[in-house]
Amino acid sequence: MVPPPLMSTNSSGYSMSQFLSNALSQRGPDALPYAEETKWLIRQNLLTLAEAFPSLIPKTSHFTHNDGRTVNLLQAEGTIPMFYTGVVYNIPATLWLTESYPRQPPSVFLTPTRTMVVKPDHPYVDRSGHVSVPYLRSWIYPSSNLVDLVKTLSQLFGQDPPLYSRQSPPSTSSPDPNRSSSVSHPVPRPPSMSSSSGASGYTPPPYGDRFQQRHRPMEDPAEVIRRNSINRLVENVNGDLFEARKKVKGEMDALFGVQAELKTRGETLNCGIGEMHREIEGLEQQLQLVMMNADVLESWVKENSCKMKISDVDKVDGMFETHDGLSRQLLEQTSADLAVEDTVYALDRALQDGAIPFDKYVKTIRTLSREQFFCRATIAKVNAAQLQSRVANMAGRLRNPASYPI
Repeated sequence: MVPPPLMSTNSSGYSMSQFLSNALSQRGPDALPYAEETKWLIRQNLLTLAEAFPSLIPKTSHFTHNDGRTVNLLQAEGTIPMFYTGVVYNIPATLWLTESYPRQPPSVFLTPTRTMVVKPDHPYVDRSGHVSVPYLRSWIYPSSNLVDLVKTLSQLFGQDPPLYSRQSPPSTSSPDPNRSSSVSHPVPRPPSMSSSSGASGYTPPPYGDRFQQRHRPMEDPAEVIRRNSINRLVENVNGDLFEARKKVKGEMDALFGVQAELKTRGETLNCGIGEMHREIEGLEQQLQLVMMNADVLESWVKENSCKMKISDVDKVDGMFETHDGLSRQLLEQTSADLAVEDTVYALDRALQDGAIPFDKYVKTIRTLSREQFFCRATIAKVNAAQLQSRVANMAGRLRNPASYPI
């Protein structure tokens, strides 16, 4: 990712806190693309960074993504202090707070001047100046912050400086005959990075001066081993944190999936429970109707049992009393149908015994079958009429509960 040209907004006349408050509270097309719930945390992170490292100044500027999109973002621009061989150097850098910050790490770029060069094949900085350190790769929201990031960069750059000054071209002036003809070595250039050591004169650059490297005192091997061990330990810890975060994120995604599945099943169960409640209500209504009909029948039996005389038991025709004309017609047609059945059975027995000739049997059976057909057709029509009448009565009872017999 190549850093875009700086187009910083002028924030002079405002304090840093007021500038950040105004920038994060803007609305409309000039609003910064950060989530509302994270703007307060972004403001606090930048204020804490400016307090710990006053050389990094918060600004707003336009940032161009790799896909060509240009957005207005917050940045911390300035220098990062670096300790190298007992001298403090300031590394020019810019920390871009992208749209997903602070949930995702910022984008860090070194901004070398024309007199500086990025060290080739640096483990943490590519040739475009983009910085990628373990702390950025294992960024964990909300514990990770800008202050710890800058401290980590200062420590790592102190162990392996990413910038060095360009070599000055050799002098082409003509030799002075009055001077000795011995070869003169070029004076080493001081580093183009601004030094905060306060000492006047030449300070050794991190890279690019072989003369100073030959006269540099040897480091203590124990200190080198200790420093390398600490670096390796920090990288291992950051790697373990990254893997742990990846594992936890996978588990959280799985739990979210289970939660969604449980929610769907819960909704299905609630629908099933609602249908069961409605079915129970319908069955209770039918039970009440059956119980009321049973009460009506019991009342009728009690009312008519005392009216029956012992002498009337043998009177078959008076055993049943029809309620209406349809019931009377149904009783008559059913009796006729059963009588025809009995007659046909008797004719079959008579034919088997030879008591009746076959032609007379056939003629009689034809007549009885015709009569039975009309009886059964009448029974079917009466049943349909009674069913329609019962449905109408039940509908009237449901509309008017007061009409139920007590």
